[in-house]
Amino acid sequence: MNILKKITLVTSIAAASFCGYAYGQDFQWKEAQSNGYTYKYVTNDPTAARYYTLKNGLTVILSPTKKDPRIQTYIATKAGSKTDPSDHTGLAHYLEHMLFKGTDAFGSKDWAKEKPLLDQIDALYEKYNTTKDEAKRKEIYKEIDKVSGEAAKYAIANEYDKMMAGMGADGTNAFTSYEQTVYTEDIPANVTDKFLALQAERFRQPVLRLFHTELEAVYEEKNRGLDSDGRKVNEAMFAAMFPNNNYGKQTTIGTIEHLKNPSLKAIRDYYNSYYVPNNMGIIMSGDFNPDEMIAKIDRAFSYMKNKPVPVYNPGQESAIAAPITREVWGPNPENIMIGFRFPGATTKDARMLNFIGSMLTNGQAGLIDLDLVKKQKLLSAYAYPYVLKDYSALLVQGNPTEGQSLDEVKNLLLQEIDKLRKGEFSQDLMQSIVNNEKKNMIQKYEKYTSRAESLMDEFTSEVDHRTQLEYIGEISKLTKKDIMDFASRYLKDNNYIAVYKRKGEDKNIVKVDKPTITPVSVNREDQSPFLKKIDEMPESPIAPVWLNFDKDIAKSNVKSVEVLSVKNTDNDLFRLYYYFDAGKWNNKILPIAAEYLQYLGTKNKSSEDISKEFYKLASSFNVSAGNEETYVTVEGLNENFNKTTALFEELIKNCVADQKALDAYKIRLKKSRANAKQNKSAIMSGLRSYAQYGSQNPFNNTLSDAELDALKAEDLVNMLHDLFNFKHKILHYGPKSAEEVASSLTKIHQVPNTLKEMPKSKTFTQVATDKNKVLFAHYDMVQAEIFWVRNSDPYNVSITPTVNLFNNYFGGGMGSVVFQTIRESKALAYSTYSYFSLPGKKEDKDMIMAYVGTQADKFNESTTAMNELLTTLPKSDQLFETAKSGLRKTIAAERITQDGIIFTYLKAQKLGNNSDIRKNVYEQAPELTFADINSFHDKEMKGKSYTYCLVASQDKVSEADMQKLGEMKKLNLTEIFGY
Repeated sequence: MNILKKITLVTSIAAASFCGYAYGQDFQWKEAQSNGYTYKYVTNDPTAARYYTLKNGLTVILSPTKKDPRIQTYIATKAGSKTDPSDHTGLAHYLEHMLFKGTDAFGSKDWAKEKPLLDQIDALYEKYNTTKDEAKRKEIYKEIDKVSGEAAKYAIANEYDKMMAGMGADGTNAFTSYEQTVYTEDIPANVTDKFLALQAERFRQPVLRLFHTELEAVYEEKNRGLDSDGRKVNEAMFAAMFPNNNYGKQTTIGTIEHLKNPSLKAIRDYYNSYYVPNNMGIIMSGDFNPDEMIAKIDRAFSYMKNKPVPVYNPGQESAIAAPITREVWGPNPENIMIGFRFPGATTKDARMLNFIGSMLTNGQAGLIDLDLVKKQKLLSAYAYPYVLKDYSALLVQGNPTEGQSLDEVKNLLLQEIDKLRKGEFSQDLMQSIVNNEKKNMIQKYEKYTSRAESLMDEFTSEVDHRTQLEYIGEISKLTKKDIMDFASRYLKDNNYIAVYKRKGEDKNIVKVDKPTITPVSVNREDQSPFLKKIDEMPESPIAPVWLNFDKDIAKSNVKSVEVLSVKNTDNDLFRLYYYFDAGKWNNKILPIAAEYLQYLGTKNKSSEDISKEFYKLASSFNVSAGNEETYVTVEGLNENFNKTTALFEELIKNCVADQKALDAYKIRLKKSRANAKQNKSAIMSGLRSYAQYGSQNPFNNTLSDAELDALKAEDLVNMLHDLFNFKHKILHYGPKSAEEVASSLTKIHQVPNTLKEMPKSKTFTQVATDKNKVLFAHYDMVQAEIFWVRNSDPYNVSITPTVNLFNNYFGGGMGSVVFQTIRESKALAYSTYSYFSLPGKKEDKDMIMAYVGTQADKFNESTTAMNELLTTLPKSDQLFETAKSGLRKTIAAERITQDGIIFTYLKAQKLGNNSDIRKNVYEQAPELTFADINSFHDKEMKGKSYTYCLVASQDKVSEADMQKLGEMKKLNLTEIFGY
């Protein structure tokens, strides 16, 4: 389910112009012509977006920016799950999957022989769809499986993915939500001709080949959803909030009944109805000339014919006159979600909803932030607007602390809503929201990727771009009375839905059972003539750019503290980090102290006052203590650099011990730790750490309950006061030069001439993977999740090119051997991958990782399939050359910028490297042969021992099956978590 992001587009603190935007500017739609094309644009638009409508009705939105030689592309259709036929829910999502399967021109090695078989499959599915007798249905499905196997002999699986990988594309994917289906690619700027040729063909006349194996992948996706309590809460909320609108009447993935009875005819009819140019948009942002790009797009897509789109009736919702409650059950911890209904995205009220969301939750100074989170009345709580085209919603969620009922959580949340109606908030909060929107706008538009995403969201929701740009002017005029009137209208004390997420067995789950599927051929070695044509199209090479750490990073000092700085020449944002090469391994209390700081004040300022002050400055801070590194991050507007850094230093040096705050934090931390034991992802993380390091490992290197109880506020505060007396570096990205940063901080960052070493208290060493083992943890779930873990040899920089190429070929994407075999051929998983992982520091060992998330009844088949791949590397010369070409093109178009330069430098230092390792990969990978990566596979994977980390229900996977894999150990939660 794609949650549309909160709109935080355009704001400003002062009237001064900045980053192409200034408060008070005039935003007007204008029309212009260039290169024979007419387009619209908005004056003073920081995205410089051009809006074209081609003769066939296709919308094209182009936002050029030259910073990176790449282009983020979206091809969007304004059709999603809300336009699914009521008797074929999930259809738009099915279709999204099938748009990767090719046409009659690609994806097939012999279309003339494949087509009759696909026609047979079509007819069989229609017969299957209408047959009720289960015995007859099984017979029909056997025939579908048989004919599908014959048809697959002529199919070329993943040929689309191979072509995109060969171009150096990144992020090949798609998503379906309520009202849109969107196909995404991030491509090097020099392959636009190839990209457009492929996309134009892709949408010309898609062929629904390899359907029954892809349908099984959708089954797997459905079962993953059945294991997601969060998804179930969202679906229950929307079903109650929108009983007359398809937001609530049907879900994106669809019902199990419809999943079991697909119709290829219905899918094709849907495509023909909605995938028409007047219902689609191409959105691009990146390095291109818009005059040239629009002509290319027009040539590529002019074949598409305009035709009427079926009229959609959104359904009218009645007012909610009394609270509506729903219950959802599952293994995750309890929580409650409250929802209020609002008008759709194009309305002024939806824009006001975004402002209201920031008043309640903005991460620092919202009513919920200060009253419930900062004061630790709940374990966690937040509010967020969910803006959709037909209707919108304000969703407010709370998680109870120890001993709280969900009704108590609900009442606390509703009290914050009531403050909006009563005007119990300050005018300062409203102005601070306006202030912070300036920073949010800059962040949104500084990267080509987020620019394109914002423009795509506007297109699919039919939100006017000018209106978005005028948002700052609109909210800057709001008064307290406006907020109170709005809240009184929409946020009443009786017009909400409350969904109670209870802990316990979900008795409503009906799993999608495993059908009998015979593995199909993927024909790795075959190529369509179309692929060869794409490969042969000319492209201008992009010259790679390597980092030169001596030139790209400016250095200075604040006394004995080294300052590493990269200048921001794009906008007025800064990010400052105090970096410590030490963390939880040095002191288990350090993460506790880091978290505790947010609840502390000084003698002169309360914790709430400090949060308000940071937010007023459009700035923030965060202290994060990892295993071996600690970052103190301070960020904001450069004009407030001195005020922001001084405010943080005042806090950390002068924070006052607050035992009451610590006691509350301990209660919440214990509750959070208990909740982690009910989270399957956290359990799997613990198993993986156990597999890497043994029974005493970084994951369970934590305080016991007794140690936690013994903590004193004074000890934590003393640690914070003393933090800057230990060795650290200052990392900076912003408009100031390194010398200016040092000059400013010399007055603010008071440190001794000699800094102390952080004591090393614990070292964890990866254990030898000398025999096959199974680490099992029970969890009440439909699926089974399996990780293969193997520790290999110490870090060796010379194998880096081989590792990169091997991962590209073997298990790193949808065109890889692992994905093709386990998902495309055998239909065993929705998500699967494998990779060889180099360590983060030279003292550590390499690792082999593999993953399959599958239905529990496919456990044996899935582990067998992955083990076969770990034993024998399938050979495909064509796939190997694609992996090699794609790797070089990706590196050539990659630009490491901003503070990424500094972090790359620090990573290189930890590995003992003094130059950009990508240069080695780029220059050496072309010389590698398949024999090289096959030898690497045999050395590192073939015949090796693995630790299998398995999270599944003990009722669905037998111990006998686990013991076939290796020596089994069933871990309890205390062994995994250390408390």
